Amino acid sequence: MHQDNAHHTTDVVIIGAGPVGLFAVFQCGMLKMRCHVIDSLPEIGGQCSALYPEKPIYDIPAYSAISGAELIQQLRKQAEPFDPVYHLDQQVMHVARHGEGWRVTTSHGTIIEARVIMIAGGCGAFGPNRPPLDGLAAYEGNSVFYHVARKEQFRGKRIVIAGGGDSAVDWVNALADVASKIYVVHRRPKFRAAPQSVSQMQALAKIGDVVEMVIPYQLHGLHGCDGVLEAVDVATLEGDVRRLEADILLPFFGLSMELGPIATWGLQLDMSHIKVHHATMHTNQQGIFAIGDIATYEGKLKLILCGFSEAAMAAHAAYPLVHPDTALHFEYSTSKGVPL
Repeated sequence: MHQDNAHHTTDVVIIGAGPVGLFAVFQCGMLKMRCHVIDSLPEIGGQCSALYPEKPIYDIPAYSAISGAELIQQLRKQAEPFDPVYHLDQQVMHVARHGEGWRVTTSHGTIIEARVIMIAGGCGAFGPNRPPLDGLAAYEGNSVFYHVARKEQFRGKRIVIAGGGDSAVDWVNALADVASKIYVVHRRPKFRAAPQSVSQMQALAKIGDVVEMVIPYQLHGLHGCDGVLEAVDVATLEGDVRRLEADILLPFFGLSMELGPIATWGLQLDMSHIKVHHATMHTNQQGIFAIGDIATYEGKLKLILCGFSEAAMAAHAAYPLVHPDTALHFEYSTSKGVPL
């Protein structure tokens, strides 16, 4: 359900419609807390939908592999019985105390009053770290992409994939069966990605002629016309330049994180992350919780499955704020089912 430009009252406002935010809807619903969800993107799913809808995820319990898009579809279906209201393509601009709760105002003028706020916004607003290449903007969206929405758009293409993290390595492995050539450009032999994924990539480079390791090199220049890429120059630290004939450049150098208005809400921050009490996911502001990648505490692991656990802990900690006169008796879902 989508609503905008209105005044609403609810139990919980969830900021962020990524996987952790969607699972928080379910957890709150199981505790009979109504939710409104706000996200700056035009569709739910967060980074899973915006950056890697077809990329397989391997560490979701009960799934040996699941795409980002399928994971979001399943989470949305799981949350549906609790009728969450989604306010998409808008950002939370103002948060202010209102009685015993909070009043949230978005960039579309939507006002929501709630007892509890749960911030599940990944690491805030995000965008790609762009390589410092002359004329880069002319190729973006035509030959240079920072995420892969559909593998088929790269069938038969000559692709340069630059970077040493999980995104770069995972897409080398995922596109090896559709691309005609993949050049893997990295400044050093050691990769930061999961060891098993790196081993798979290196095996592909050894057994066939599709994947070629171009190491140690860095991106140096682009060649083409009217946004159509023809070649990518790469260079060593010593200045030796090599030209790679290519149709596509996929630079994966991480995301640039910005908290945006969240930084002005009086929350205790640590390097653009929100500090929380690990047992409850509560921030230093009464009634505001943070879960998922944006939350930080000692021993934090930035994994979706950990975000799911944090959503459950936050929901249980929020219950007495939403229902102060009703004791919460813990029950397993196998016993109580889904309360409707």
